[in-house]
Amino acid sequence: MDGVRMAVISNRLNVVVEAMMNTVFRSSRSGVLNSAHDFSCCIVSADHELVMGAESLPIHMMSGPDLISRAVLRFHPEMRRGDAYLHNSPYNGNSHAADHAMLVPVVDDAGVHRFSVLAKAHQADCGNSKPTTYMTDARDVYEEGTLLFDACRVQTDYQDNDDILRMLRLRVRVPDQWWGDYLALIGAVRLGERRVLELGDELGWDVLQEFVDEWLAYSEGRMRAAIAELPAGRLSLSTRHDPFPGIPDGLDIKIGVEVRPEREEIEVDLTENVDCLPNGLNLTESTAATAALIGVFNSIGEGVPPNAGSLRRVRVRLRDGCAVGVPRHPHSCSAATTNLADRVTNAVQRGMAELAEGIGLAECGAVIPAAAAVVSGVDPRSGGRPFVNQIFLAVTGGAATPWSDAWLTIFHVGCAGMLRRDSVEIAEMTHPIRVSRQRLVSDTEGAGRFRGAPSAEVEYGPVGTSMTVAYGSDGAVHPALGVRGGGAGGLTRHLRRDRSGELTELSSQGLVELADGERIVSITAGGGGYGPAVDRDPARVQEDVREGWISPRRARDVYGVALREDLSIDEAATALLRAEPASARPPSQAS
Repeated sequence: MDGVRMAVISNRLNVVVEAMMNTVFRSSRSGVLNSAHDFSCCIVSADHELVMGAESLPIHMMSGPDLISRAVLRFHPEMRRGDAYLHNSPYNGNSHAADHAMLVPVVDDAGVHRFSVLAKAHQADCGNSKPTTYMTDARDVYEEGTLLFDACRVQTDYQDNDDILRMLRLRVRVPDQWWGDYLALIGAVRLGERRVLELGDELGWDVLQEFVDEWLAYSEGRMRAAIAELPAGRLSLSTRHDPFPGIPDGLDIKIGVEVRPEREEIEVDLTENVDCLPNGLNLTESTAATAALIGVFNSIGEGVPPNAGSLRRVRVRLRDGCAVGVPRHPHSCSAATTNLADRVTNAVQRGMAELAEGIGLAECGAVIPAAAAVVSGVDPRSGGRPFVNQIFLAVTGGAATPWSDAWLTIFHVGCAGMLRRDSVEIAEMTHPIRVSRQRLVSDTEGAGRFRGAPSAEVEYGPVGTSMTVAYGSDGAVHPALGVRGGGAGGLTRHLRRDRSGELTELSSQGLVELADGERIVSITAGGGGYGPAVDRDPARVQEDVREGWISPRRARDVYGVALREDLSIDEAATALLRAEPASARPPSQAS
């Protein structure tokens, strides 16, 4: 197949997955989907290889659709047109229980299974025992309480399985909202099925199969070339998660990375880690592998399509029964897409950056802070109807790169900036809350030649009612680290403001009950910097002060740039400051 035709077909398949994304966005009911876009869509080959993913969350897509496809076929060896399967089992290939994956086989007129289309959407409520989809303190899946569906057929011959759907309705707190999101998922995969069938009829199934073979080979070739340009090296990396329920002293995570440019391959080893934990932080097979893969892809630059072809060149070694490997039932994996996964990704891209100038990234800030909490309660504006949803207010966390300052609103490294920030007005219309403050916090960036994102401060609370705020944030003790001399980003912090305005410190995770008139204050994590701060262009430092990113004092003490009262650069004083030995200057970690 010539290159032009392959490009045309790849674009047409991309149009299919983007149309699926648009269906979820336009027809879902919960804010976590129609506002924050916490969903992803893809096409998988009949032999379980990721062919085309939409521009969506990497933590959903790199590994997982292949495993889900295998799980469905294992339990349902006859793939039939009109069937649809709901799957959210963390023990059988899914990310975590809150991500409901809907898979539909694409079966041609002769009854041959050609592809599968898959949409995965984070639920506003997945039936947990507490009103949150991130139960970081759940000692096991029984305490977590979520409903698990393991390759469960929810449609036969295009008709719903009402027994399953009635069970779901009885478990979630706002069933009408869940029903709208279910219809959005079904609509997306049915649209994808129809479009792929039309493409197969138009081009011929043999042509599409030829495309898949050559598309994956092309992608593997691009990855081979990218790895061949990297320096050879073996890295022993470690990172540490904050103290949490089940890990009162925190948790060290060990990662081995070996770059073999002569063999055009990379290996990431996660096997030397602790057994599954008595909390909800355990990773799943898909999120452990994907966390390592994201770190690699973030390090090699653009131009390599993320599909089964390019993924062949990266081997991720996992261990059964491991907290950052393959979990064993009944250990909870409620937060498998965030906390430990982010630690793995950040360590990999930080290690790659230290391997050589010009590759890798600094570390991104941690999640899930109260600025992105699951909020729940009853809404007095609608006669006391219950509400539950994850909100997405200001969360920054971006990491500096070898070429640029951080992407400010990346949210966290596993979503790659694909999540959208809520409109304050829409959030206040949808929920009985008032957002009283959203601002960036100066002097909290990871200082460097290129700077990380500063922290954000968010303050909000209920209006006319009480409200439960559920969150589970890392990064209050161990910040996002910089690389190649760059500084660390700002730490997370949480406080309660009572009706008198007095502030009290809160823990990094839990469920906080806010009364009417009380507010929660969330300081989110900043991102790490790249390169020494004194190597930053003085004109950039001057602009940072003018824009309020940093103070004149930080410009002087950390970046070695002296500014006059009118904020013009004192070049002579700056030269003297930058001539000082590094030991004479304050550390460049965010204050």
